[in-house]
Formats: sequence, structure tokens, C-alpha cells
Amino acid sequence: MDLATLELAILLLLAWTLPWKGIAMWKAARKGHKIWFIVFLLVNTIAILEILYIFWFSKISKKKQQKKSKDKLPKITRKYINTS
Repeated sequence: MDLATLELAILLLLAWTLPWKGIAMWKAARKGHKIWFIVFLLVNTIAILEILYIFWFSKISKKKQQKKSKDKLPKITRKYINTS
């Protein structure tokens, strides 16, 4: 593999990885997921882990948070939320 091909491969890899990494880190920071943010910062998985977080793991934690917030409401309020 010559130097020009290697440079092109690295540039393509960066162009693929950086947007995914940026979106995943932004979502992790907004949701307060410090561990995920650090993992994205330190580990390069060629955007595989970032894509999984964006489309899978961030939605799982969102569902858990919604369930927890409903459990904290009084029973009367939960009744009106579940019927609508």
C-alpha cells in the first residue's frame, strides 16, 4: 500500500468516524451519561459503538427514565396519565 492510498484511507475513516462520535458524545453529555462520554472520548471503534449508542442504548435509558418518573407520581396523577 503506497502512502497516497494510506492517507486517503485515513481521511475517509476520519470523515466517517468524527460525525458519529460527535453526535454520540453530544447525546451522552445532554443525558448526563458520563461513562459513555468518557468511553467515546478514549475508545475508537470506527463508529460502531457510537451508532449503537445513538440508536439503541440512549433510547433504552430514556424509557427507563420515563418509567421512573411515572413511578414517583401519586396514584391519582398516574391514573390520568395512563388513560390519555
